[in-house]
Amino acid sequence: MEALFVDQENLGVAPKKGSKAKAAKDTVPAAKPLQSSSNANIGAGRQEKTIEETYQKKTQLEHILLRPDTYVGSIEKHTQSLWVYEGQTLVFRSVTYVPGLYKIFDEILVNAADNKQRDHTMDSLKVNIDVAQNTISVYNNGDGVPVEIHGEEGVYVPEMIFGHLLTSSNYDDTQKKTTGGRNGYGAKLANIFSTEFIIETADGKRGRRYKQVFKNNMSSKSDPIITSCKSNENWTRVTFKPDLAKFRMTSLEDDVVALMSKRALDLAGCLGKTVKVELNGQRLPIKSFQDYVGLYLDTVNKNREEPLPRIYERVNDRWEVCVSLSDGQFQQVSFVNSIATIRGGTHVHYVTDQVANHVMGIVNKKNKNAGVKAFQIKNHMWVFVNALIDNPAFDSQTKETLTTRQNSFGSKCELSQEFMKKVAKCGVVESILSWADFKQSKELKKNDGMKRQRLTGITKLDDANDAGGRYSEECTLILTEGDSAKALAMSGISVVGRNRYGVFPLRGKLLNVREANHKQIMENQEINHIKQILGLQHGKEYTNAKTLRYGHLMIMTDQDHDGSHIKGLLINFIHSFWPSLLKIPSFLLEFITPIVKATHKNGRVLSFYTMPEYEAWKQSLDGHTSGWSIKYYKGLGTSTAKEGKEYFRDLDKNKKDFAWETAEDGEAIEMAFSKKKIDARKTWLRNFEPGTFLDQSAKIIKYSDFVNRELILFSMADLARSIPSMVDGLKPGQRKILFCSFKRNFVSQAKVAQFSGYVSEHSAYHHGEQSLVSTIIGMAQNYVGSNNINLLSPLGQFGTRSQGGKDHASGRYIFTCLSPITRYIFPKGDDILLEYLKEDGQQIEPTWYCPILPMVLVNGSEGIGTGWSTFVPNYNPRDIVANIHRLLNDEPMESMDPWYKGFQGTIEHTVTKESGRSYTISGVYELVDETTLRITELPVRKWTQDYKEFLESMMNPTDKIKEPFIKDYREHNTDTRVNFEVQLSENNMAVALAEGMPKKFKLTTTISTSNMHLFDARGHIRKFESPEEILEAFFSIRLELYVKRKEVQLQNLELELLKLDNKVRFVLGVVKGEIIVNNRKRAELLLELKLKGFTPFPKKSKTGEPVVAGTENPEGDEGNEAEDVGKGVKAGDYEYLLSMPIGTLTLEKVQSLCNDKDKLEGDVEELKRATPKSLWLKDLDEFLVQLNAQELEEAKEEEYEMKHASKEGGRPMKRAPAKKAIPAEKASSKAAPQIKLPSKKAAPAKPPTPVNVDSDDEDLGVSLRERLAVYSKSVNVPPLEKMDEEQRASVEDEGQVTSEDVMPKPRKKGAGGRPRKVIVDSDNDSGSATDDNSDWDMEDKPKKGKKAVVPAAKKGGAAAGRKTKVAPVASKAVAASKLEEVEGGAAVGKKRGNTTKAKGQKLMEEMIAQESSPVQKSPAQKVRRMRPSPFHKKSGSITAKLAAEEQHQEDDGEKEVEEVSAGPAAARPKRANRAVVQYVISDDDEEEVSGGGDDFSDFEAEESE
Repeated sequence: MEALFVDQENLGVAPKKGSKAKAAKDTVPAAKPLQSSSNANIGAGRQEKTIEETYQKKTQLEHILLRPDTYVGSIEKHTQSLWVYEGQTLVFRSVTYVPGLYKIFDEILVNAADNKQRDHTMDSLKVNIDVAQNTISVYNNGDGVPVEIHGEEGVYVPEMIFGHLLTSSNYDDTQKKTTGGRNGYGAKLANIFSTEFIIETADGKRGRRYKQVFKNNMSSKSDPIITSCKSNENWTRVTFKPDLAKFRMTSLEDDVVALMSKRALDLAGCLGKTVKVELNGQRLPIKSFQDYVGLYLDTVNKNREEPLPRIYERVNDRWEVCVSLSDGQFQQVSFVNSIATIRGGTHVHYVTDQVANHVMGIVNKKNKNAGVKAFQIKNHMWVFVNALIDNPAFDSQTKETLTTRQNSFGSKCELSQEFMKKVAKCGVVESILSWADFKQSKELKKNDGMKRQRLTGITKLDDANDAGGRYSEECTLILTEGDSAKALAMSGISVVGRNRYGVFPLRGKLLNVREANHKQIMENQEINHIKQILGLQHGKEYTNAKTLRYGHLMIMTDQDHDGSHIKGLLINFIHSFWPSLLKIPSFLLEFITPIVKATHKNGRVLSFYTMPEYEAWKQSLDGHTSGWSIKYYKGLGTSTAKEGKEYFRDLDKNKKDFAWETAEDGEAIEMAFSKKKIDARKTWLRNFEPGTFLDQSAKIIKYSDFVNRELILFSMADLARSIPSMVDGLKPGQRKILFCSFKRNFVSQAKVAQFSGYVSEHSAYHHGEQSLVSTIIGMAQNYVGSNNINLLSPLGQFGTRSQGGKDHASGRYIFTCLSPITRYIFPKGDDILLEYLKEDGQQIEPTWYCPILPMVLVNGSEGIGTGWSTFVPNYNPRDIVANIHRLLNDEPMESMDPWYKGFQGTIEHTVTKESGRSYTISGVYELVDETTLRITELPVRKWTQDYKEFLESMMNPTDKIKEPFIKDYREHNTDTRVNFEVQLSENNMAVALAEGMPKKFKLTTTISTSNMHLFDARGHIRKFESPEEILEAFFSIRLELYVKRKEVQLQNLELELLKLDNKVRFVLGVVKGEIIVNNRKRAELLLELKLKGFTPFPKKSKTGEPVVAGTENPEGDEGNEAEDVGKGVKAGDYEYLLSMPIGTLTLEKVQSLCNDKDKLEGDVEELKRATPKSLWLKDLDEFLVQLNAQELEEAKEEEYEMKHASKEGGRPMKRAPAKKAIPAEKASSKAAPQIKLPSKKAAPAKPPTPVNVDSDDEDLGVSLRERLAVYSKSVNVPPLEKMDEEQRASVEDEGQVTSEDVMPKPRKKGAGGRPRKVIVDSDNDSGSATDDNSDWDMEDKPKKGKKAVVPAAKKGGAAAGRKTKVAPVASKAVAASKLEEVEGGAAVGKKRGNTTKAKGQKLMEEMIAQESSPVQKSPAQKVRRMRPSPFHKKSGSITAKLAAEEQHQEDDGEKEVEEVSAGPAAARPKRANRAVVQYVISDDDEEEVSGGGDDFSDFEAEESE
């Protein structure tokens, strides 16, 4: 069978019997002439076919001849425009040729070129085309074909590879070869389609020369002629005569010869200078691939003014690339192993994709509107590629397209950056941009308008009657800012008529067409409507407005920053597409309205169009503003229809013309809106000077003036809204919220929605309230990754780390108030020093607040504004305070790293550059077992919900990832912590570990300090390189403010002291009868006070401000107060004395005034001794105390959460503790109080004894403390010591619960070491109990002016029923301002009076004695009862027991209080030695509570030393 197959393949005749030799011998003479495909089946249709004729089997040779297009391509003539070589040059022209003939020539040529890859010594290739003889000869030197008989086939190797089909040396795919042969057809096809085919070769290695002739389409062959040759003789020559009849040709035509000559030229370019290529005896003038490319470009350059660029690179030994320009159609000339791939293939894509992607990035960066794709880039490229590919694969035997995949090329072609830069500069970028503009212009023309009188289909357009007609040039289109402005315009048009005026409202701000992409512009309905209304045609140059529907375009917007921006966007729109329109006089107009109106009561109205104009008028009044009222007009909607008509009646005054004067106008517009001008825009904003405004008195406005004097105000406002101040870390919206919080004393809860309305009213907030609500919520958020210190309290659902705060409730459901720590950061004493802004006639927030530490570092910031963006990480406030201490001590600062409150992962410093530091933020994970991963923390600001979606993407297969990486996951997350359990296979776990678990599961992010742009104190944008630089800049500002604060506070205290001294003198004078007040004329009394040397304190006069509409006038009509009563005395000079209530004349009030004076004198002396640094240290110490208390409360909540958390999902991870407080010796000379965590003591066993008054609630345990804390937060009442007298009296009278009632108080020991008793002083039996439910010890110094009487547990098992003597309290002022001295364990209260007033002291003691007698018992004498707890029903019994004790109190000066006994208590755990609750008799309803309430604590607190 093998013999039969071989014979059939080579001879086309299949003998049925006989050996191979015999069959060959018998068959050759009897062979039938081979038939071509054209006449093989002639006559088949004349008679009915037999089965054998219908179903035939052909040999391989017969099949090639029958279906040649499968092997060599078409044998029909084709006409095509191709490159040919003639006249020593390349010519691109129309060519008629037969692809099959061209292919068989190419096969022989490629075989010759392949020899170069086998033998690198090959240096000659000769091609001869003899048209007359119809002969083609291809010669190459180098190793010849081995002249030796093949061991298996029994024929010589030259005969086998040239005369037997399917023979090749390229079948071993394990061997990488860079030759053109592949399938074993090649040269055999040339033999089959030739009438004569001669193979000659010299094998120097074997010393044999071989020649054999094949004829009649390889159907016959001669015996090989073998002769000897020299050992250095190695060459191969193939000569063949194409069977022209099979190609329907009679001779080798000129076009075919020119095409074959060009193919020889190709080999000269591919093989390079190492091989001399000759054509018809002449060497081709090509020595390299670069020379070869030059022939193409030289031909094209003949018809071009500018030569085409030639960017060439020899990447390596296997790749040569050259790029040039093409005119709108992709062109390529490529070779694979010397084969001309006329249709390209994967090797061409490999190169062009690199170039196209690089160029595409540049093009889209230069013109983002272009939206160019990679394939469009290729249309402008002409690429030449010469490559050597391992074992190349093609789409067919014609080898026109390479199909080998890139990863099988056997080499890489990575184009250098230098090459890419040259390509980008060669003109391809400009060519593509030009094409993109042309294409977009062509598409934009689809939406062009046209001049026509009737226009329909545009809603809300009120068209002018004459628009598009003969008077169109006189018509004006008014574009308004919204529908409300349109209503005003329509009111005004009723004055001027509808014939020449049309109105169209804009929906907000117009698109910035200079930076929008083509699709956005095409789909923007507003732009399309404006084009159609005006009749604008894209790309048209306008010299006048005669071809438009309207001859004028008027812009009518609000007189605010956003209105200026809308004007600018409209100007930018016209300048981008029709700059010639802006040069037409009076084409573009603006309609201005007053921003302030002053109305006199006599009916006179003044309109002001700029604030400087209004301020100048106000100063001209010189304070005589009586009768004037002011109204601010920020929006067009403020004006009434009547006013609108007035505006249009005086149209010339309200209409301004824009004028184009120089090219500077166009440059200004482009600078303001083009992203290409970022640097110029930054310089523009840096040079801004406060007070800049556009003078509206001029009739004509230059475009450059509009940009530099009006539009810049919007840009600065936008920048301020996006980038915070370095001083307070706040943006304007946040600053307005804080200002209103301080103004309102926002310590009581309010709904966020309601508070936002208050902020809008009192801070001139001009934006949407929803934006304000979002800002309020953001200032109160405290989840991980938000604020380190939230300035507002989140009382409700303010968002969690699950969705990055987006899961907050609506503003109408949640409550907020000032956080207790906020006023420690922004001291109230600073408020008077700040520079407050004024807007709409009211005082609003300051330029900046000045906290005691830079809050921009504490809470960080992020934003994008005009020209700049910013990102500042969060830092630990304790680190910041520590560095402030170092600066105060003139020590160098330590480097600070970002810190986020509650974050349990790590933040590592990775890189330090000139621009800033980089940090890597890592989450936390642990390997539970070989297939389980537990993730317990995510990087900062990677939200839980987003990470859940990421895990789901790893679990679900996609088009790219067929196999999911994780099997499943379980989540045990809460609102505050993360806990994912991820299940993986063992293999995937190993893969993740090898790749890096943080990288695979995206548990790391990076942040940098390279973009910290902030406004400095002067309002200039500045870049800070490090947080230390920010702190250093802040330090000098804050320290200077302390200098001012001390000076101002000292002045105020001295004035207050002087006023108080005058009050004391006045009261004593009245009491002694030295000054007679009653039944006298006021003028006489005022003159007497002046003569007696009393200091006048005139009431503050009016500021001369006229009344502003919509605001209150708190000063009222006080014109008579300032009248002169004679001798230089004015009525209001001594109002502070005469307005004192008559109750001031009582002895108690006299004593209180004296005490207040003493205290104030002490405060003045203390402030004089203080330095700015000591004041700062004091504020920092108080801040740290409050921060400690806040963190301790949060730690308790966390501990409670951990205690009651579900045990599923592994042990919950405890929050990372906050850094320790700064050591006292480093912080200041005065140690800051610190809070220590509790160490509970076991209660000793104790037999049943009478239960103390607080024992009824002992079974509440932890839950009561928690509920008390929650109740304290819910009512949100400040501590008593922070209330003024009036507030405190109100709280006591109404029985309100204060934070002192429910929060634990520091307890102190008496001087003798024995515990003090609680003094419960209540005047309201309906009040709430004050409970001490602390689980921790507190060390704290008593605040100045407060009693240090704090409950403490008894030690040593002191006997129940011990009596404690307590002195009655004389007055509230005494009790609140002096500390009681305790000796020998007895709590003795010493009354402090004015030591210089012995007589007054005696009178007061006598009065107290009278009040204590049973005969003259004062109705005000009460026993303050324990207030019932709002959380426990048993507290009522406690109150009853306390009330029962009133009957046993003594009436002498010192009262004894006994413990209240009760029956045996129910069996429950007993606490150790409870303190006995005691109370005293009060003679004043307004007396301050001196004790902390019931003692529910199991341990003691010591007084700090």
